[in-house]
Amino acid sequence: MTPPPTIRDDLSLMAGYHSPQVDASVRLNTNESPYPPPAAWSAMLADEVGRISFNRYPDRQAMALRRAIGELHGVGPDQVLATNGSNEALQALCLAYGGSGRCAAVFEPTYALHAHIARITGTVVNAGERGEDFRLDPAEVRRLLAATDPAITFVCSPNNPTGGAETAEMVTDIISRAPGLVVVDEAYAQFSTWSAMAMVNDASPVVVTRTYSKTWSLAGARLGYVVAPAAVIAGLERVILPYHLDSFTQAAGLAALRFTHEMEGRVKLIVAERERITAALDTLNVKVWPSNANFILFRPGRSSSDSPEPLDSPAPSSDRQGPPSDHRLAMRGRAVWQGLLDRSVLVRDCSSWPRLNGALRVTVGTPPENDAFLVALGEVLAA
Repeated sequence: MTPPPTIRDDLSLMAGYHSPQVDASVRLNTNESPYPPPAAWSAMLADEVGRISFNRYPDRQAMALRRAIGELHGVGPDQVLATNGSNEALQALCLAYGGSGRCAAVFEPTYALHAHIARITGTVVNAGERGEDFRLDPAEVRRLLAATDPAITFVCSPNNPTGGAETAEMVTDIISRAPGLVVVDEAYAQFSTWSAMAMVNDASPVVVTRTYSKTWSLAGARLGYVVAPAAVIAGLERVILPYHLDSFTQAAGLAALRFTHEMEGRVKLIVAERERITAALDTLNVKVWPSNANFILFRPGRSSSDSPEPLDSPAPSSDRQGPPSDHRLAMRGRAVWQGLLDRSVLVRDCSSWPRLNGALRVTVGTPPENDAFLVALGEVLAA
């Protein structure tokens, strides 16, 4: 009997994207909304589901949902594509505008799926580095765009997992220099004070991706969308599978748009809690990066420099002073992560991400969840 064929050579060494789930009373590791959808939304959706003909295929174009999203952002339905989460939007963009012989530009550290999805679609990935504060460095952006001629340039703003949002001036400069599409991933835009949505028009290469998972409390529905020039949307429709968005998800997305006021109120609550957590972390022995999202990146321990030592630096000794090594940062971060988990608080260990050795990311939860995190972290650091 012939054995099954092997996976593609270019995928054989590629790890999948995972966010490990373990038992914990307080789960603050996946940037979900800590609040369920409004009860009125659930009632409205239940009523809509009763009218769905499940023996029939869904609206292939999801036109009612696209029209409603377009009205929310002041664009036409031909400039919107609804997708199974924003990750399907990223995949469609790479399938249609990346692929063999083309490359994508990313700036690390950033959302891992930008590079991961690009590679899966056969798109070469060229990575530049962010600045010391993890914001985009203009000189590095110019260098990478000029050197690699990317078909797609990914800009995550606010950036995951570091939390900072790029300025309008920075994004405008990228648009003026990028030879291909500029994809602004705005999964966390509602928690920030600025969006690139107004930059989208049919004469511009700007594409904005959004998700319902965070601010709309619909991570379980897997719904996202793209706002882009009509010609780009037409290109994406060529690679999206038929009937890719089921009738239930379309109904859930339409119903959610009836509760914009409630969503905005929850965003304000989360932003207020984010600032409270940040202020509390500033009093502890941690390095904190400013966030414009619904999460906070921090690294346990402070030193005169938060940059790791060169890999060939001498081993640390008890009488040696200076910045911590990569190994010491990793050990410290992992120990704090485990200490939090021992107290039934789960956060994200980002140590394996580029330049984030020893760093952890905490999602903003409800006030009681945030209190539990701060108490547990204080106990772990004291121990």
